[in-house]
Amino acid sequence: MTTVLITGTSSGIGRATVARLARRPDLTVYATARKVSAIADLADTGARILPLDVTDEESMRAAVAAIEAEHGQVDVLVNNAGYGEYGPIEETPMERVRAQFETNVFGLSRLTQLVLPGMRRAGRGRIVNISSMGGRLVFPGGGYYHASKYAVEAISDALRQEVRPFGIDVAIVEPGLIRTGFGAVASSSLGAGAAPDGPYRKMVTAVDTAMAKSYENPMLAATPDAVARVIEHAVTARRPRTRYLVTAAARLMVHSRRLFGARAFDAVNRLQFR
Repeated sequence: MTTVLITGTSSGIGRATVARLARRPDLTVYATARKVSAIADLADTGARILPLDVTDEESMRAAVAAIEAEHGQVDVLVNNAGYGEYGPIEETPMERVRAQFETNVFGLSRLTQLVLPGMRRAGRGRIVNISSMGGRLVFPGGGYYHASKYAVEAISDALRQEVRPFGIDVAIVEPGLIRTGFGAVASSSLGAGAAPDGPYRKMVTAVDTAMAKSYENPMLAATPDAVARVIEHAVTARRPRTRYLVTAAARLMVHSRRLFGARAFDAVNRLQFR
């Protein structure tokens, strides 16, 4: 039986992933969140419930210790917890930037450090890091969020090479626009991160409007289960890919950015967010 620890399962992609993986007889799935009351119903899927706050050292240690006490090691870690802090680079308060990195980057990194000794002892393991298409390209108003996901990409690439000799795989899942609460949180932070009469108000309004339209467009945005299906493959495949871009729109944007370069991508953004 393979043990799977998933962070950030109270909503969206994390919740959909638990629902999908917990029905598999070959997996023991641990659903986690800061408040277990928010995920208590996931026990009905067959998942086991643990409290886990990726910004709290003792909480992370306790969750890993509980799983290792019963199973010996965490076989698969899905680092899903994260959120989007949006706003202009100049005006976004640094305490909000630090809080986002604490969850999106440092929490992911520390939890990975905690599970790796058990994986190395077992001679096997898998880390699946949930990044974003925003770890491959950048839109105005999202610089700090994008920076956190670029960091996840770099950490994952280095880690994959470091742990391969121990039988451990590392995969990155890069969702495009997904219809979860993420868009609402991003929009809220975007509005709060710019001064009402400041120099970036026009840009913020344009980005907010474009973001809302994009999340409502079924041709651009997908459901959380679309990502959960990809995560299932990353977790269970004999040899997972290094990267999984989720949604056709995300693949188009990422590859267009790579092919046509920064200036062309900037020009398209200027038209979209003018």
